[in-house]
Amino acid sequence: MSRTALLVLADGRFPAGGHAHSGGMEAAVASGRVHDIASLEAFCRGRLHTTGLVAAGLAAAAAHGYDALALDEAADTRTPAPALRRIARRLGRQLMRAARATWPSTDLDHLAHHRPHGAHQPVVLGVTARAARLTPLDAAQAAAYESVGGPATAAVRLLSLDPFDATAVLARLADELDTVADSATAAAVRTATEGVAVLPAASAPLLDITGEQHAAWTVRLFAS
Repeated sequence: MSRTALLVLADGRFPAGGHAHSGGMEAAVASGRVHDIASLEAFCRGRLHTTGLVAAGLAAAAAHGYDALALDEAADTRTPAPALRRIARRLGRQLMRAARATWPSTDLDHLAHHRPHGAHQPVVLGVTARAARLTPLDAAQAAAYESVGGPATAAVRLLSLDPFDATAVLARLADELDTVADSATAAAVRTATEGVAVLPAASAPLLDITGEQHAAWTVRLFAS
């Protein structure tokens, strides 16, 4: 296990395409639901405990060695909005390109072969973590952090918030992020005997609705 590999994978500068996506923040800002630091923190907390938890579970299970194709199907069932499915696969395809160049592995090759148009990003993240010799918990933490780090960064750009304040939001969520990662990892370990049904399936209907609406915008700063 390499701490450096985890830092590389979780680094926002890793060329996985995440910088072009706001995780629903652009739509939330446009609607007025996020307009200051307090509302940013509430948004990030809600996203962490719903889509973040789901992503962490999928990533941890993939890092644990569970069938990535079955996990990709499980991700589809946990992503009801077609627009968000497309985004997840687009991000997965970009991450796959970066991962195969950085940590070549037969597992990544196998997933790329069977999902040429992209697998869901959390699944690719988990397979990548395994290729980088990281643990399921590492994968879960990376996925959980990504679920709030991206929106927080996007909010700074969209609202001209003080980046120090936005970073403080992420710091205040640290304990909850660890709890989400631990819970997701515990569920992922059970997939070996109980299957994908034990993985988290928390929903965020408003994110689904606004994700579909955002996809129809003709002018937008972020792809999602």
